[in-house]
Amino acid sequence: MELEKLTNKEEEVMQVLWKQGAAFVKDMLPLFTEPRLHYNTLSTMIRNLEEKGYVSHRQFGNTYEYFPVVKQEDYQNHFVLNKVVGGYFNHSYKDLVAYFAKQEKVTPDDLREIIRMIEEGV
Repeated sequence: MELEKLTNKEEEVMQVLWKQGAAFVKDMLPLFTEPRLHYNTLSTMIRNLEEKGYVSHRQFGNTYEYFPVVKQEDYQNHFVLNKVVGGYFNHSYKDLVAYFAKQEKVTPDDLREIIRMIEEGV
């Protein structure tokens, strides 16, 4: 199944589900503070995410517990990393790391740790 890019609000809902693992709409509502979401709005968004294949549910009587079926890492790899690396660094992770090194966002110790992780297949 090909993943569809989510809207910013849908991504916010998925962030909550990824963090919670599973949740009922009523339990998710307090986690959206600005702007506050109405129960029906959040419920509709979750049903849309379900139609897009990101979310599924378990039924308990008349209520539904929703849970993510797409892993956060899969979404990030598909949309976030590919967009950033492809769009800004000509599909080169080396250029991405070099950029952060030049901006002094990555220290030599960080780079050694990254190399160790690559060598160990972590």
